[in-house]
Amino acid sequence: MKVAIVCDWLTGIGGAERVVYELHNIYPDAPIYTSQFDSKSLDWFEGADIRTTWLQKLPKSLKKFLPILRAYAFSRLDLSEYDLVISSSGAEAKGVKTGPNTIHICYCHSPTHYYWVRHGEYLDKPGFPFGLNWIAKASLKLFIGPLKRWDKRAAKKPDYIIANSNYTKDNIKKYYKRDSDVIFPPVETDRFRYKSSDELRHGFVIAGRQSPYKRFDLAIEAANEMKIPLVVIGDGPDHKRLEKLADRNVTFLTKVNDQEMVNHFQSAIAFIMPNMDDFGIVAVEALSSGTPVVAYNKGGSQDYIELNKTGVFFEKQTKKNLIDALEKATAKSWDYNYISLSADKFSVAEFRKNIKEYINTILKERGN
Repeated sequence: MKVAIVCDWLTGIGGAERVVYELHNIYPDAPIYTSQFDSKSLDWFEGADIRTTWLQKLPKSLKKFLPILRAYAFSRLDLSEYDLVISSSGAEAKGVKTGPNTIHICYCHSPTHYYWVRHGEYLDKPGFPFGLNWIAKASLKLFIGPLKRWDKRAAKKPDYIIANSNYTKDNIKKYYKRDSDVIFPPVETDRFRYKSSDELRHGFVIAGRQSPYKRFDLAIEAANEMKIPLVVIGDGPDHKRLEKLADRNVTFLTKVNDQEMVNHFQSAIAFIMPNMDDFGIVAVEALSSGTPVVAYNKGGSQDYIELNKTGVFFEKQTKKNLIDALEKATAKSWDYNYISLSADKFSVAEFRKNIKEYINTILKERGN
């Protein structure tokens, strides 16, 4: 069986890239088609057959400017020679051409954010560097109609759709009018596994890419008012603004190795997830380390947080609501072992097993 994997881009380390990496581990001989690939950022894929579009010749810093060009490139990428095409997409990769005998399965991270789920947020704060937000806003306003129509057509191309969470499943139905099945993304739970410790936990931690919609500012403002330590791990376009918001109780760490990340998670009272995320891999990593999660009660967090067992929710994205939830998390006695074990159903091994079973079921139904 000839298999191909296709994804929007491979230019940084994130949840979508992890999905592609695990698909590569399942089908190591399958070529990976993508718009752009940064081999320096992603040495995971050393030795893989990566095939980029002509967009590879453009600087990766232009990635956010390229939805129109990506739509053009992927819609002309003909993969009809393959028996099975697996697209990992939250943007344009799902729009590739396939043949009448090709089975196309799309692992959908979300209906394209900048057209549907987060259109207002992208329009308000695109998150571009160097004062280029006005260009992004103008482009999005100018082309939004045709791009939405293209995206809806592209979403009809896969024969089957997998959603990364129940929240994403609902959005696929809402925006694309398609049914989908949920398979949670792979999380390196073994790396974060909780080890019993008598060490007292203190302060809170938040981690991830610092984009405006991630609402790191809400966590910082809450920690400032509570005068409690907060460790902020990561970097991104919102970093300088966040630094200006922070008091002395907030520590920024832009470069943290694997073991340091585990240590920060396992020494915190709770991990803060102040935004709505389609899934939220980093929050599950925190759970695996035995750390409860304080999360905004919307999005993928509803799939992995058991109220008062593995975390607490807050209902509105306000400083007061978040502070109330952080105070509850601080006052509660948590079973760290239980929290850690709750993350096992999101492990890499579970992802591989579930994907293989899903594909094998389809192949049997189709007589392959």
